[in-house]
Formats: sequence, structure tokens, C-alpha cells
Amino acid sequence: MSSKLTFMPISHTGWGALEQLTDEAERLNASNVLIVTDPFLEELGMTKKIVEPLEAKGWKTSIYTEVVPEPPLEVGEKLVAYTKENKFDLVIGLGGGSALDLAKLAGVLATHEGNVADYLNLTGERALVDKGIPRILIPTTSGTGSEVTNIAVLSLESSKDVVTHDYLLPDVAIVDPELTVSLPPKVTAATGIDALTHAVEAYVSKNANPVTDGLALQAIRLISGSIRTAVEDGENKEARTNMSYGSYLAGLAFFNAGVAGVHALAYPLGGQFHISHGESNAVLLPYVMGYIRPSCEKRMKDIVEAMGVNVTQLDDQQASYACVEELKKLVADVNIPVSLKGFDIGEDALDSLADDGIKQTRILARSPMPLEREDIYAIYHAAYSGEVAEKKMV
Repeated sequence: MSSKLTFMPISHTGWGALEQLTDEAERLNASNVLIVTDPFLEELGMTKKIVEPLEAKGWKTSIYTEVVPEPPLEVGEKLVAYTKENKFDLVIGLGGGSALDLAKLAGVLATHEGNVADYLNLTGERALVDKGIPRILIPTTSGTGSEVTNIAVLSLESSKDVVTHDYLLPDVAIVDPELTVSLPPKVTAATGIDALTHAVEAYVSKNANPVTDGLALQAIRLISGSIRTAVEDGENKEARTNMSYGSYLAGLAFFNAGVAGVHALAYPLGGQFHISHGESNAVLLPYVMGYIRPSCEKRMKDIVEAMGVNVTQLDDQQASYACVEELKKLVADVNIPVSLKGFDIGEDALDSLADDGIKQTRILARSPMPLEREDIYAIYHAAYSGEVAEKKMV
């Protein structure tokens, strides 16, 4: 069976990669540049690292900071309208997944009619017809993988939806771990577990193949071996570099193999309770993997081995149980709650979460175990109680 693999055109990776920015902007014929970022990064002065070399070339720059975590649809609509009005010829996204996703939307939809809502995956009725204006994406976290994917995620009233098409792929990604040094421990943890989730779900996805397997397993090795240090000592160059490469590889893996149950169930948590995407994934990761464990025991053995656990004396089933425990321990070690109670979510919320979770059909289709509403409810209940449950195979 053949597999389609898609990669964005150019990536610059490694410490100091930001030095390539002006060369790439010049290659893309920039003259009027929009920089989409969040206000925190402007306060830190990080936008100067982007603006100063561009303006030294004589190019005009505009900084747009109306970016919020888990951006709602109206934030996307406002940015797209601003981009259309000002005739930019290059969009640079600087920040975490929210800024990068919004930059992708702005660049593509700047040349399209209608509103962002018209292009949403679940409810939109318009199709993208061209790739819009060029985009350079520069992540400042090691987590979302947005710089290498064709998806932009937006929050709706109680869940999330996406705009997705290969036209959203950036022209250039610049992945410089030096830009992540100032990331606070809490954000380092949440985005790092997000990246780990990308790799784990890509590895057990129904769409996995030998190429994505290699990317995913190396991402798991790098992230699981470095995230604790990165959280404890943000200035550790080796840990930050490993996290940056791990996130990048995980992004390539999940873009081509897809994510599944963890992400499908994380979206309603973010939509209903405004928990960050990384924390939503983190709190669910052990419980989703524990529930689907019987369907992917051998792959979970590979995962826990990549996490550095010696499983040579364990059979596949024993190792898969060890994998679930290791995932739960890692989440706890980076100070993320390991149950929904830790986020003040009551048992009375589980039904509405399950109702929204089952709607994520595009993502759920990749799960190695089919998940019905009763399964989704059972996983949320396990995450609420803090006790791993599993699907009983007939």
C-alpha cells in the first residue's frame, strides 16, 4: 500500500537559524511585511530580532499583536480583514501555535473572498483556490508543529474547528531553539507534551508508514529525554535544542500520519474550559493510550523503549502497560495535572465533552481502535477519576 508524503518547501533548523531570515525574505520578494505575534513576545523585545534586520534592508514592517491563546474565530476574521486592507506581500508568524496558525490564515485568505468561517472544515462551504501571499513561520515554542503543517485551528463556542489545505503550508520554516530559551516552565511543559503527543499518535495512527515511524520515534527519544531538563533549566542549550528538533520531527510525523483520539478529545476541553491545547493533550494522553492499548501493544512497546525504558524482559502486553505508566509519570514530572479534577472539571461535564468529542470524525478516523461515543465517555471518565481504563476486546 502506497503512502502520500507532503513536506513544506524549505526549513532552516538549529541554533542561530534566524540568521537566514533576510535571505529568505529577499528571495520571496518582500517589501511590505506583516509580522503576526503575541503581545508577550513584543514586550520581551523578541520582535526586534525580526524587525531590525528587515528594516535595515529598507522594507516596511507592521507588527500585529492581537493574538490570544486558542484563538477564537473572530480573532482570525479580524486579522484576515486587516491583511486584505494593507496589501502585504509577506506574512511572518512569530510565536507559538496560535500566532503561527493565524499567520497561515492571514497569508492564504488575504487573496480569497468571503470570511474565515466560509472555509472551516466542519461547516464551511467555500474551497481555497490558491496559496495566497508568501509566509515564513518562526516558532518560539517546541510544541505545536504548526510551522510544518497545513492546518489552522480556531476555537468556536464549545469546541474547535480547522481550516486545512496544502495551500496553508508555509514557504519557509525557521526553527531556532535559541528563541525558546525565554519560554516559562509551564509553557515549556505544555508545549513539550503537545509535541510528544504528536509523535505518539502519529506512531500508532492507522496512516503510519516507515517514514513517519522514523520521524516519530526519534521525536519521542529527543523530547522524553530532554523535557524535564528544559522545564527545570530553560537555559540548558542541549535540552532546548533537543526539544526544538523533537517538536519539528513530531510535526512532520503527525502532518503525514495524523493524530487521533487524544487530539479529538482535547479540542472540547479547550473549547469548553479554555485549557491550553498542550495541557488538554497532556491530561488525556495516558488515558486515551491506556484505553486503546489492546489495539497497539507492539507499537506501545516501541514507544516506551524510545522513552528510555528497558523492556527487553517484557512481552508486548507488559510493555504496553509500562508505556501508559511512563506517559502518566512524565506528565506529572513536568507539573501538569494528571486528572480533569486538577483543572476543576466536574463529573457533570463529561456528557457534554463526549457529545463534542464524537464530532471530531476527521481525527477519530485515524485511531487504531474505533472510538464510539460510549468509548469517548469512558476515556473522559478515566481522566476524571485518574484511573486508567481500557477497552475490553471481544
